[in-house]
Amino acid sequence: MAIRLDVRNLTVELPTRSGWVRPVNDVSFALAEGETLGIVGESGSGKTMLSLALMGLEPHGARRSGDAWLREIPANGSSNGAAAITDAPADNLVTASPAQMRALRGRRIAMIFQEPMTALDPVIRIGAQIEEAIRVHEPALGFPEVRRRTLDALDRACVPQPGRRARQYPHQLSGGLRQRVMIAMALAPGPHVLIADEPTTALDVTVQKQILELLATLRRDLSLSLLFITHDLGVVAQVADRVAVMYAGRIVEEGPVAEVLHHPAHPYTQGLLRAAPRLTPEKLVPVPGAVPALDSLPPGCAFAPRCPQHVAACDAALPDLAPANGNAAHRARCILAR
Repeated sequence: MAIRLDVRNLTVELPTRSGWVRPVNDVSFALAEGETLGIVGESGSGKTMLSLALMGLEPHGARRSGDAWLREIPANGSSNGAAAITDAPADNLVTASPAQMRALRGRRIAMIFQEPMTALDPVIRIGAQIEEAIRVHEPALGFPEVRRRTLDALDRACVPQPGRRARQYPHQLSGGLRQRVMIAMALAPGPHVLIADEPTTALDVTVQKQILELLATLRRDLSLSLLFITHDLGVVAQVADRVAVMYAGRIVEEGPVAEVLHHPAHPYTQGLLRAAPRLTPEKLVPVPGAVPALDSLPPGCAFAPRCPQHVAACDAALPDLAPANGNAAHRARCILAR
């Protein structure tokens, strides 16, 4: 069976002293079998909260609404076929009970967290942590089989000397090895959808390249659907098939990665590209201002106060995602992009 993630109008609300705010606001996207969707944006744009909401790990007291369908599509059906998607068995990650989410989390959808040193338990050996991820979903497995699958997962994640590493504690591993252990733990139960939340942020360039190549290989070999969250447009260009740009909790531009990066239609995406480092000796131009506080968003377009192309109509109403540059697959939430 192939899995597809179909998110529709997902909203996450958090209680604050000034009222409810929406770090994820009416987000919709689809993730097909074997596809990588990159989610990019500045810190505070809602990327990590989106991933936590999909995993059922949003903060205590948060409210979720909308739909996030985790669909099983028959192997002889097309992941892009409307009939196959409509008739496929599905679980709604938004309305699933805690018990249902525990069954789905890890087995059907898994996540690589941003900082492995805090995600791993510092007082439990690496092997035992991966074994636990397997036993949760298959409690009837005997110790020899669990052990074999643990070592296989470490080997698949290109961890050298998996038997030795399984006996070590997280603090005994380098940052790159800890990230590989996180990947092994996420893949051990056999999920079909993998969320990677900035998995290369704290790594040097050489190790970052190795991790990205590893994820690309695993996606191809295991037919994984990958939701890759990052603030680095260079990483998106390397790993993603499509990209969605988030700002103040909303998707402001989405489309094929080459189309969006070469012909950005939203001023925010254009600003991110101007601020991205290049090999050529060009001056970096930062995006002026900062992401607005969620409890004081401006009327109309949230990016309007920082936008160099701002016009009065930007403040009238929130633009819809509409086709940009005459390409139906490329959409932007900007009145100027039409």
